[in-house]
Amino acid sequence: VQLQASGGGLVQPGGSLRLSCAGSGFSLRYYAVGWFREAPGKEREGVSCISISGDNTFYPDSLKGRFTISRDNAKNTVYLEMDSLRPEDTAVYYCAVPSPRKRTIDQCILGNMDSWGKGTLVTVSS
Repeated sequence: VQLQASGGGLVQPGGSLRLSCAGSGFSLRYYAVGWFREAPGKEREGVSCISISGDNTFYPDSLKGRFTISRDNAKNTVYLEMDSLRPEDTAVYYCAVPSPRKRTIDQCILGNMDSWGKGTLVTVSS
């Protein structure tokens, strides 16, 4: 299982970015997928989860309305659209999937992720 997050960069406050999570060596379409982030000096936190079908999504209350997760199973890719970005959104963003034995969104919501990709750095600064 290999995951690769991309799309990070430097953006001004109020700007937008779209992150991508691509799977290789396996079919991402059969897994719920989550985005997580780790800011300097802070613990890793969950950002969003999406179910296998894409019909169900999860966001912590603090991020609802600004971040949108989606997936294109034909492209084996999951996206995270981030709008109205704030300096406190600065972090390394990672995508991850749960264990093959239990690939559902509830595992993502619980933070029980088994495979992690290399992160992509998002810096929000003027």
